[in-house]
Amino acid sequence: MSRPTLIGLTGSIGMGKSTVAGMFEDAGVPVFDADAEVRAMQGPGGELVERIEAAFPGSTSADGVDREALGALVFADKTKLAALEGIVHPAVAAKRALFLERHAGAPLVLFDIPLLFERGGHEAVDIVVVVSAPPQAQRERVLSRPGMTEAKFEHILGLQTPDAEKRARADHVIDTGTSLAQTRAQVEQLVAALRADQGM
Repeated sequence: MSRPTLIGLTGSIGMGKSTVAGMFEDAGVPVFDADAEVRAMQGPGGELVERIEAAFPGSTSADGVDREALGALVFADKTKLAALEGIVHPAVAAKRALFLERHAGAPLVLFDIPLLFERGGHEAVDIVVVVSAPPQAQRERVLSRPGMTEAKFEHILGLQTPDAEKRARADHVIDTGTSLAQTRAQVEQLVAALRADQGM
């Protein structure tokens, strides 16, 4: 049996990636959400909590990993950030492999991966879909988030591949600078086209 076509969905902060991932799910495409898996593994009783506490004392509690405390520890320290990624990334990869096994019979499977290009994940998927919106819309969305500041926003942007480069490297771009209905129509058209390519 042939394996599913693997779609890698990515986009810079505030571009509407989670919303678009939900639209793919609504269209019948199984979605693996890397961020949601990380939150679960770092939540109360999560499998990574002890290892993170051992590496970063004081960053966890009975509620799991304190994301703000951990963020403060690794935010500006590349060595500590790399150590954290060394704990988290292999665990996410294992979850992704299990997900793929579970959905081996699906024609399409989507991996929602924020740092797809930054971490080389684009090499492991068949099709790259980038979610993009005009810079002003992105800025307004991000700065309306609780606890977000201009400095934090600029720092996050600095860690991410620029939107223009992502769009240039994408196989397909979903424009979220439009209405939700128009964005959904783009997703549904793309899913239909990909299924048609497979003779579904």
